[in-house]
Amino acid sequence: MLNHFPRIGPFLKKYSSFISRTSVLAVLAAVNLLVAFLYQWYIALVNGPGRETDALFAGMVVPTLVLAVVGGSLTFVLIPMLSTRSGADFSGDSWNFFQLMGVVFSVFSLVLFLTSPVWVAWTVPGFDPPTVALTVGLVRIQLFGIVFTGLTGVLHAANLARRRFIFVELVSIGGNVLGFLFLIWALPRYGIKAAAWAMVVRMMLQTVFLIPTLGPYRRPNWKTPSVKTAWARLRPLLAGTSYYRTDQLVDRILASLAPRGFLTFLHLSQQFYNSGNMILSKAISTPTVPVLANFACQEKWKEFRAYVIKRLILLSAITGFCFCLLVVLGKPSLSLVFAHRQFSQDNVRDLWVLLVALGGVLIAGSLGQILSSSFYAQGNTKTPTRIGMIGFTFGLGLKIGGFFIKGVLGLAIGTSIYQFLVAVVLYIYLKKEIARKMTAASR
Repeated sequence: MLNHFPRIGPFLKKYSSFISRTSVLAVLAAVNLLVAFLYQWYIALVNGPGRETDALFAGMVVPTLVLAVVGGSLTFVLIPMLSTRSGADFSGDSWNFFQLMGVVFSVFSLVLFLTSPVWVAWTVPGFDPPTVALTVGLVRIQLFGIVFTGLTGVLHAANLARRRFIFVELVSIGGNVLGFLFLIWALPRYGIKAAAWAMVVRMMLQTVFLIPTLGPYRRPNWKTPSVKTAWARLRPLLAGTSYYRTDQLVDRILASLAPRGFLTFLHLSQQFYNSGNMILSKAISTPTVPVLANFACQEKWKEFRAYVIKRLILLSAITGFCFCLLVVLGKPSLSLVFAHRQFSQDNVRDLWVLLVALGGVLIAGSLGQILSSSFYAQGNTKTPTRIGMIGFTFGLGLKIGGFFIKGVLGLAIGTSIYQFLVAVVLYIYLKKEIARKMTAASR
């Protein structure tokens, strides 16, 4: 049959390994994130959109912010560095980063725990005093999970640098499944606080399962050149992402002013797209970092550019198709999943409208991951960070203006516009940088 299509055979032969690995990773990432999303679904179903779920999801903003800022930054900085290490150097550097992050996150978590009554009240100005108090209690539970989030970030980076993509997903699935089983058992018995503990349990299990991959224990030595290099690359990234990733915090502040339940709808919508972007990141974006890092190291800029363009086209096709499916089939599909117990058909309609309005998070967000990763693979963390900071400042105005015009729906539309603008600017700057390096290499 392939004889009738002479170009298909060589294509499949050339890309069969990539297609096979990508498919496996996509399936595993989908299963993993489906289990993680079941947490949100089960809580919303059992408790319904209201005071307790609003408090829980509002309290999740800080752990989620830390995961996005530090976890994501660690991945993009450590994977290119550890990809070039081997043997004792790899093990030593991995243990160094693991223990350093353990200390940093423990101190950070303790400070947030002690000051939570103050900053939680600032982040939910629309909540009444009893709901604020409930949010503080739930936040303090979730802060224990921050330590494990930081440690797991290092462990993920170490394994991904060795291209153990499938292994990492399998471990994550195991931790998430066990945590979800704990949630099913504990939520009916101990209420909403059990949901907060379930999220701590799943991160702790992932850390425990992945520690053995670092090899024999190595005492910390934080004066090595690797630590200094990592910190030099991480510092601008942390500074910038700490600023523009606070968009989640801004969203929660604004949503707390909306009618009861809309903060839950916004959180579920964002989690839906974050899960989708995470699947695409693990299946397509993250595996490209070691490849692009090697192209950059060898100054193969034509291959670098071609690789990036192929991934951008692939992601555009996938996310565009998924968004069309959401518009056409989203509402009846959501009804099948959510319209039970405490979740009404009106709630389903509000959730679907927000998902459509937030479509830019899926499409532009996934493209932004590839574009940012292309800079990180070159060891350039400053350019995407600056673009993110400037884009966030502009996007902040879009979100606030949108909220006061159309409420949470306006906030969602402003978010989509902001994501598209950032992706376009990233592409323009990356195109210029690669062209400049190609010119310099040809001289």
